[in-house]
Parts: sequence; C-alpha cells; structure tokens
Amino acid sequence: MPKTAARGGKAQMKRILLFIAGMGAGVAAIVAVAATAGWPVSLNTGRDHAELTHAAKDAPGHEDGVPRIALSEQQTRDAGIAFAEAKGGTLRRHFLAPGSLVPDADHIARVSVRVLATVAELRKKLGDSVEKGEVVAVVESRDVAEAKSEYLAARVTNELRQTLFNRQKALVESHAVSENEFLRTQLAANEAQIRLDGTRQKLFALGLSESEIADLPNQSPESLRKQYLRAPISGRISERRVDLGGLVGREGQESELFVIVNFDDVWVDLAVSPEDIASVREGSQISVRAIGIEGEASAKIIFVSPLLDRETRNARVIASLPNPDHRWRPGTFVTAEIPLGDDASKVIVPRRALQTIKGASTLFVRNADGLEARQVRTGREDDDDIEIVSGLAPGETIAVANTFALKAEMEKADPSENEH
Repeated sequence: MPKTAARGGKAQMKRILLFIAGMGAGVAAIVAVAATAGWPVSLNTGRDHAELTHAAKDAPGHEDGVPRIALSEQQTRDAGIAFAEAKGGTLRRHFLAPGSLVPDADHIARVSVRVLATVAELRKKLGDSVEKGEVVAVVESRDVAEAKSEYLAARVTNELRQTLFNRQKALVESHAVSENEFLRTQLAANEAQIRLDGTRQKLFALGLSESEIADLPNQSPESLRKQYLRAPISGRISERRVDLGGLVGREGQESELFVIVNFDDVWVDLAVSPEDIASVREGSQISVRAIGIEGEASAKIIFVSPLLDRETRNARVIASLPNPDHRWRPGTFVTAEIPLGDDASKVIVPRRALQTIKGASTLFVRNADGLEARQVRTGREDDDDIEIVSGLAPGETIAVANTFALKAEMEKADPSENEH
C-alpha cells in the first residue's frame, strides 16, 4: 500500500474515534442534567426504572404516601421532644400602642403656704422620703401669729361667757335674776361661741391640724408666729422650690415649698389611633414593656378619651400601673399590648409545634406507627397559638417542642424534602 493511502486511512480512523467519543460525552452530559433535575434515567432497559420505582415504594416512612418517622422513646427523650393533646381554646388578639410613663395625678401633693411668711426651716432635701403628716418645713408669719392670738382670745372669752350663762341659768330658775337679764347673758354666750368657732375655722384654713389647735394654750408666745408644714401624702420629695430664709406667699412670690410624688402607682399615657380606639375598653388589662426594664407588667385602663388630639389625631388612653418596687420611672417610653378581644377556636396548637415543609404548615401527629408528618390548614393566630382549621381533630396527640428535630429527621430520610 502506498504511504499516502496509509496516511489517509489513519486520519479517517482518528475522525471516527473522535466522533464516538463525542457521542459518549454528550450522553453522559444528558444523564448528569437529568440526575440533577431529579428525572428518572434509564439508558439500557426498563429493568433499571422498575428497580428505582420499587425502591421508592419501599422507602422507610412512606409506605402509604404519608411521611412517617419512627423514633424510639429514648431518641424522643434525647431530642427533647414533648407531646400534648390538641384541644380547643381562646386566641387572645391584640395591637400595640406607644406611650410613656407619667406620675399618677392622684399621688402628687404640694406643700404650700397660704399667708405671707418667711422660710425658717427646711427639714427635707430633694429626693428624701417622707411619711404622711411628717413635718417637712417651718415658716414664720405675722398673719399666723394674729390668727392664733385671735383664737386664744376668743377661747378665753367663750369660757367666761359660758360660765356666766350657766350661773344665770340656775338663778333664773330660782327667780333670783330677771328673765331679761338671763336672755342678755344667753345672747352673749352664743356670740362668744360663734366667734370662737370662726377663729378656729380660720386656723384650719391656714393649714393647722386639730391637734395643733388644741395645743395652742400650752405654747409659748414666741412660737405663735411659727407654722409647721406637713406632708399631705407619703412619697418622695421630687421638687424643692424655695431656699432657707426665702419669702413665700406674697403675690408674685412662690407659694409652694415642695412637691411630693408617690411612685407606688404610675400612669401609662398612651396614644391610640382612631382605627383601634373603638376596641379599647375601660377596665381592660394591658401588658406594658419598656427598653431597659426586664419583663413586663400588667396595667388597668382607667380612662379612654372621647376626643382626638387636634394635632396627632390620636386618642389618649390612661392605664394605672402598680409600681411597688419603683422600677417603672416616669418619663420612660413604653409599648403597651392592648387586647382586641378573645376568639374561641375548636382546635389551637402552640406556634412552636408547626413546621413548614414544602411550603405547607405541618404538624407531627403521634399514632401507633410512630409520628406522622401531617399537613394542616391554619386560621387566626395570636402571639403564642395558632388555630387549626382542618387536618387535625381535638384529642389527637402532637409534638409541641423541638419539632425542628423531627423535620430534620424526615429530611434525612427523604432528601427531596430538604427544600426549606
């Protein structure tokens, strides 16, 4: 054979071999794409497809098309999976409203004077705790001295007039004095009593107590100009508005010495939108939270404003919050959870019991064969529970804790479910 013909035959054979190799690579690529997409592939006979179909039917946990998980009691305990019986209940829906804490207006008191006076003593400092009736300051006033003197004079006059009246009363019965003289004595006694009562009421108006008025006859003349100012409520001194020796009570001058606030209760001042205000009821309990304060507290709504704010178009809602440990401080911004009402449902489950598998809400229901992954249809919900509209009957037992471990176990048994 000539050398030229031999070279031509070898080149043709090489092209044939390259073509066969290309065909094999193309088939391999088609098989790889099909496997990636999850298509059943059979390149030889129908025997391979039949074997794959038979294996899928016999896969554990999918005997009748329903996914199941078989876990021993020990595995269940190790995974921390808890079970509970599905039953009806009440969903507690709510909305959130912003607000702030303010002092309770019923627990604010002001220590003030009602006459022109000079501050002689300040017995409390800013922030001090006080008890109701405790002396917090002493002032000196000419008006107070005059009022006390008038009372003492009226008291002496009244005692004398009453003594004369009682003597005349005994004498008139024995006809020792005339009736006209007796009537004059009686009139003078009544006038003295009225004057005494008037001066006594004047002292009450100036702020003196019953015990202080009763003790006036025992006081020295130098102490008559002093007035002891007492705390009207228990609490803390939140403001001090005067200095020692300052003049108070005159027109244009400060008449308040202290402001006392009791923080055992505070108000939650909320702004509620017009869309939600119709659902708010006085007497309802709300939950209050604040940044920087652990936990939450329960407050009671005591006032719902019938008017909307002209600028914000929100309604004012006031709730009373017990604050025995004084950890809720006025001025703190808070968020209140206000209930919209309770909705009864035939079947509710905890939110943590539900898992999303292949885009569907799924519960793990316990039966004789183990655990069944069952798709359900959900309805209304609140922060903790979800209503089950269909797919679960009352009385069935479901997993309610660590259900993500069950989802992972199912996905391990069937990798095609590992989509979420």
